[in-house]
Amino acid sequence: MIVLAIAFSANTYAQDASVAGGIKMYYYKKYQSAQKILEPLAATDAKANFYLGLACLESGNPEKANLLFAKYPEDPANISGTARVAFATKNPSKGMQIVRDLAAKSKKKEWIQEKFAADAIAYTEGGDYQQAVTWYKDVLTKTDDADVHIGLGDVYRKIPGGAGEAMTNYEHVTDKDPKSSLAFSRIGDTWYEAHNYTSALENYPRAKDADPSNPLPYKSLADAYYRSGNYQKALENMKKYMELSDNSDADQFQYVGLLYNAKSYCDAVDLAKKLMPLQKDPARITELYGILGFSQSECGDSIAALSNVRTYFSMQQSSKITPGAYIQFGKLLMKLSMLDSAGYYYTKGISGDTSKNKTNIIREVAEAFKSKKNYFKSAEWYDNIIKANPDASATDYFWRGCMYYYGKNYPLALQAFQDFKVKYPDQNPAIYWHGRTAAAVDSEAKDGSAVQDFTEWLTKVGPNYEKKNDMKIALEYLVLYYYNKKDSEHLKSTSDQLRGIDANDTLLKQIDEAEKSNSGKAKSPQPKPKK
Repeated sequence: MIVLAIAFSANTYAQDASVAGGIKMYYYKKYQSAQKILEPLAATDAKANFYLGLACLESGNPEKANLLFAKYPEDPANISGTARVAFATKNPSKGMQIVRDLAAKSKKKEWIQEKFAADAIAYTEGGDYQQAVTWYKDVLTKTDDADVHIGLGDVYRKIPGGAGEAMTNYEHVTDKDPKSSLAFSRIGDTWYEAHNYTSALENYPRAKDADPSNPLPYKSLADAYYRSGNYQKALENMKKYMELSDNSDADQFQYVGLLYNAKSYCDAVDLAKKLMPLQKDPARITELYGILGFSQSECGDSIAALSNVRTYFSMQQSSKITPGAYIQFGKLLMKLSMLDSAGYYYTKGISGDTSKNKTNIIREVAEAFKSKKNYFKSAEWYDNIIKANPDASATDYFWRGCMYYYGKNYPLALQAFQDFKVKYPDQNPAIYWHGRTAAAVDSEAKDGSAVQDFTEWLTKVGPNYEKKNDMKIALEYLVLYYYNKKDSEHLKSTSDQLRGIDANDTLLKQIDEAEKSNSGKAKSPQPKPKK
């Protein structure tokens, strides 16, 4: 009998330990693991059955959860489970009736019925949160149970202005138990919901250190780093979360999105392809097409990307397509040299962008057209920068003029460089390029429209200026102009300067030959084409 008693005690202890392990998995949102542990124990253990039902409910199976809870119709926890099902299935009046009846069963020194009644409201939507607060507070007059404080904190977070009371209850738990990983996670969550990501990032590591097997702090850290814009740290923590979690479909779906945002595009492509056939939710399928297409665009498969992004646009509600998505599609089309379509989507994206300063985005578009040698379009986008922000940088003013110049729209280029000179009078390139544009219009150097600019510019940069080719272009124009005007004094001085840069300059040779010729048949000097 003693041996049997010891064996029975050992088995009971082992079952209790297994139930505790299953409950821990539930609280760590490892619902698949919780179900595996608790399912064989639920037939003989009401507590195991209750948490098994909760794991099923959280996994999206309220029907199975309700059948499980019904197996223990007199157990307070399982009764509260039926209320949770009612709330989850959008029947709040039924849910409230169940919890009121349950709470009424509490007696003077008993508190478990009120606690479970309050829990049913705290961990679902649609119940009377103030009623849950009242029940939790009454329970705390009878016990200082940590779960009650956490539950009270959780319901306070659902009440506007309740974050302070929530924090007080969580900190009460951590003061008594510095190893309460769950309470530290909740403190981090409270800061996170207040958009105080710095404080959230301080508390999540405490939850992680309190129990390294808890995956939730890693996921929370990933979320907080994501919101604070540190995508690489977010990805690092999400990877650790995936190692510790059940890798549910929801986890995988979040992970693939984070891979994309962290610019781990090729990994995002691989995972999106793996997840696509497993999806039943049309909204998730749509999102995966977007992630797949935009990731393929960055991972070097532009043709497949084009098809998948078009599918995404056709499936997604227009109100849910972000301006950034249109801009990304514009980049893809630009890469495929579909320039008109690229311009359309760039414009669509930028017009929908509500940010006050769009300079960086517009500049990206301008540079994209520049890279495709569509100079006039590039100039138009640089012009958009300056129109939106007259105090744009000297570089933007410079490139606007240059793109008009290389697009051979000399009137607009002249105006652009004139604006550049007025806005930034100390910028020598503004003077040079205004002169160079004028020289392009006066290609035979007869009216001298570039003389003033080139003369002023050469004086400013001096004879030791490092860009000798620019000096050569300016001097060749001046030499030809003075030759045409028969201004021997200026012709000699500018010719000497040009010869000092390039003794074999073609224009100088032509002038020398023309001057030596007495027959008049020598070929007249011609300006060298400027690129």
